[in-house]
Parts: sequence; C-alpha cells; structure tokens
Amino acid sequence: MKQFNPTAPALAAIATLGATSALAQDDPKATEQWEPVPKVVTPGATDSAPPSDAVVLFDGRSLAGWEMSKDKSPAAWKVHDGIVTVDKTTGNIQTKQRFRDYQLHLEWQIPKDITGEGQGRGNSGIFLASTGPGDEGYEVQIMDSYQNKTYVNGQAASIYKQTAPLVNAARRPGEWQSYDIVWTAPVFAADGSVKSPAYVTLFHNGVLVQNHTELTGETFYIGKPKYKAYTDAPIKLQAHGDHSQPISFRNIWVRPLN
Repeated sequence: MKQFNPTAPALAAIATLGATSALAQDDPKATEQWEPVPKVVTPGATDSAPPSDAVVLFDGRSLAGWEMSKDKSPAAWKVHDGIVTVDKTTGNIQTKQRFRDYQLHLEWQIPKDITGEGQGRGNSGIFLASTGPGDEGYEVQIMDSYQNKTYVNGQAASIYKQTAPLVNAARRPGEWQSYDIVWTAPVFAADGSVKSPAYVTLFHNGVLVQNHTELTGETFYIGKPKYKAYTDAPIKLQAHGDHSQPISFRNIWVRPLN
C-alpha cells in the first residue's frame, strides 16, 4: 500500500504558485494597467496658452475674477494692450476664487527703463496662498534679477526670505518672463498643527529653479517663517511700495489639482 504523504498537497500548491509567478514574470500583460483611464485634456496651442481644464485668471481683457486684497472691492489695476500693470497706489489684488493645490502659469515684465537697485528695482511678488489682506501668505519673489545684486533668498524666483533659486534664469528688463509653478498646500490637523508642510516646484523661463522645495511657513519680511492654519485661499499679486516703475502681467491661468 502506498503511504500518504501529508506534505504532498502543500508542495504541489507551492509548485503551482511558483509556476504561476514565473509565468507572470514572463508575461508582459501581467504588469499592464487599463483602468482608470485618465481624462483627456487638450493642451494649449502654445506652451503659455491655457489647457482645456484651466481656470483663466487673466485673459488680457478683464480683471473680473480679481478683487482688492484690503477690502474685496473690484480690482483697480490698469488693464491695457492685453496686459495688466500694477497700481501701487491701490494695493495688492487677489483672485475671488480660492484654491488649494494647483499648477499655475503667469508671465511678467520688468519695464525696459527700470531704475533703482537691489530690492527697489521692479519688486513685486506672487502669494501662492494669501492668508490676509496685506502681505500675508506664501510668496514667490518677482523682481529684476538681471545683473542686479541683492540677498539671494530675495531675488527673482526665490521663496522670499526662505530659499534661493537653484540658478538665476532672469531675462533683461523689457523682456517677458514666465513662471510655471506647482503648489502643494500645507495640511493642518484639527488643533492647527502641521500634518504636512507646503511644497513649491518652480520653472522660471522654462528652467527648474525650485525642485519640490519644502517651505518652513508663511512669508515674513522680519522674523522667521511660521505656519498658521488655513483651508483654501486666493492667489495674490503684490503692489510693492518701492519707487521704481510698476511691472506688468499677462497670460495667467491655473489648474486646480484636487
């Protein structure tokens, strides 16, 4: 009589599993994923044109989607010739719509005949999340950094007073420049503590200058950055109080990522 081996079924199962695993390693279809299918987004006709799923914030004709940061009255900057120029007498403007994580494109121009030096030369900024009516929030610096010396964490494409850009990709005054930004907003716990910090990836004129840079808090002109809890927030453009000629913007659009 043949004696029963209690380990035989287990060994057979292991052998079958091994054969199946080997087959999976030899089968290219084993690593193919078919679902879910990404939605179709039509890219813009040019690199600066908005894709089909973008929210156009400034189209060269109207500031209808913007308001004054100080009191939420209609945005009072001057729209002309397809661009908008900062009005330093009125203050900052911000989007009426609030955002969290997003991809942002904007173009800006330092006047060709700019005067001044250092931080007083075409100074402005974009606050990726505006948390107050003044200069509160998370700022990427905008200014003339073409042969214009200043502190490196305050030059163009810096996370202001935090992180200098990897390189200086500034163009000459009078030429249009672009920012393409991926903003990952901070996440806060119920008690206001930081669960995960904010991150910024930034291309300046197509050059990577901030590579998933971690922020240590909001922007402060004096003092260390620090976080305060918020949910969604508008995007703000700064009317800096320096005495140089005001800068201009065009082609501003955003793609919410959440």
